[in-house]
Amino acid sequence: KKHYDYIIVGAGSAGCVLAHRLTKEHGASVLLLEAGRNHRRSWDFWKVDMPAALTFNLANSKYNWDFHTVPQRHLDGRQLHQPRGKVLGGSSSLNAMAYVRGHALDYERWAAEIGCQHWGYQHVLPYFRKAQQHSSGQSQYRGGIGPLQVSRRQSTPMRPINDAFVQAGLQAGYPSAEDMNGFQQEGFGQMDMTVGADGARASTAHCYLWPLLQPKTEEDSKAAQLLTVVTQVAVQELIFDGRRVVGAHATDATGNSYQLMASTEVVLCAGAVGSPQLLMLNGIGNADELTAYGIKVREHLPEVGQNLQDHLEFYIQFLAKHTSLYPYAATIGGLGRLSPYLFRRPWNAVFAGLSWLITGQGMSATNHFEVGGFIRSAPGRPHPDVQYHFIPGCVVGQLEFLPEHGYQAHCGTMRPTSRGTIRLDAKDLKGPPLIDPNYLATQQDVEDQRNALRLTLEILEQEAFDEFRLKLFSPDENVDIKSDAAVDSWIRRHSHSGYHLSCTCSMGRVVDNQGRLLGFDGIRIVDASIMPSMTSGNLNAPTIMLAEKIADAMRGESLPADEGAAWYEPSDWETQQR
Repeated sequence: KKHYDYIIVGAGSAGCVLAHRLTKEHGASVLLLEAGRNHRRSWDFWKVDMPAALTFNLANSKYNWDFHTVPQRHLDGRQLHQPRGKVLGGSSSLNAMAYVRGHALDYERWAAEIGCQHWGYQHVLPYFRKAQQHSSGQSQYRGGIGPLQVSRRQSTPMRPINDAFVQAGLQAGYPSAEDMNGFQQEGFGQMDMTVGADGARASTAHCYLWPLLQPKTEEDSKAAQLLTVVTQVAVQELIFDGRRVVGAHATDATGNSYQLMASTEVVLCAGAVGSPQLLMLNGIGNADELTAYGIKVREHLPEVGQNLQDHLEFYIQFLAKHTSLYPYAATIGGLGRLSPYLFRRPWNAVFAGLSWLITGQGMSATNHFEVGGFIRSAPGRPHPDVQYHFIPGCVVGQLEFLPEHGYQAHCGTMRPTSRGTIRLDAKDLKGPPLIDPNYLATQQDVEDQRNALRLTLEILEQEAFDEFRLKLFSPDENVDIKSDAAVDSWIRRHSHSGYHLSCTCSMGRVVDNQGRLLGFDGIRIVDASIMPSMTSGNLNAPTIMLAEKIADAMRGESLPADEGAAWYEPSDWETQQR
């Protein structure tokens, strides 16, 4: 079939949501195109589905675009890794499964930035609830019957040290947070994760797509008849009829080309890297740059690929006396592709893997980011701007566990002021684009990261960790924590991306408040690229909410705002850091 109501380019976090809603609730025919694979057809499906196996795909190009940034001027010229999902589910099949909505004031800011009150918190909360099926059931802030499975998990062997992290936050003077995605984000407590009751990763492919591809109800069977999913197919050319996009040219893995037509819309869900690249390849972007690339200019839209934002984070690591993931996760390094499989204690790894495969339980049925925290880095911040993910293990080079007991806090500021770009590579226009987040380009970002590091050390040195703490591992004893220059230098050399690229086709700049491309008909963008600014935390949950909300907008519908929804704001935030 070559004609559809909608063609969706990208079966990622947003694309799977749209495909589900448009077929099941709107009765539209949908062609969903994905450049990556269907991992369920492969022997290594467990690398995606097993929560504890999340590092396997971060440096493996089979399910991952495996991008890198250009050399970063303010990080001593380092090129940072940027994994992006190349598989059904996109980055929701690759990420760390942290379910974080951000703060209510993020969406109040969105409403002001876009000039549209319908992106305010009380308008988006109903869509967070619509998407969610929380294991704790429904409440004013949680959803109970949506497709997206969200849970909290506690691995029994790691609970003492996880509890110590939460207790350390309280001892340092911060509050407890019962639900970081509810009324109060600020504080320390358990984290939500996109892991289902069966112990498997709850990606958007798992939650939105598989129920239609493997229907068990009459309603899902009807929707399945309207949905066509094609993997390993690339779209680099859109088909225009004047100012209207009417289809796309696609090429499959064997080089065959297809002309595919959409009677209603083509929807780009290719992410913060892929969506602006596709626009620029089709002559929509900065006219001067496109002309220099030899691309015929279709529309001068200079904000395409601009406003790139990402979270930058670092790891504060301690060696421990006991209680960590080392006996389960540490491998023998230095042996290339074999190393990830050469566990130092293989009997533990095999037992954990088999327990997950047979029962959906055990040490492999969690992402191990079971606790975390949100704090404000300085007075004058009305809501948290520093996030923590705690894990009972030390990771070296982002991927390998240190072969010793240890623990670390992933720490980063959440509302950086630095802005970057996505640009085409003149040497290969259709190849990986030039990703330049421009980290730490402002003095404010440098100072915020410095403050965050010192606050983190204060937390990890609390009495709660006395039972576990052996010694500080990174930054090591040679770094003078009291010296701004020394701290700044360490951050430049040791920071990593949070993998939260966003905002490159922002609402109000490139698309309108419903994702429609400015100046054109028949085309819409729905993914993290249309965020006007980053939310305070991981971006997968906001991306799913955004897709749910625009799916309704595409049908001229909208859930009523929750006018009773409130949020916590400390009364002394203008003068006190905590």
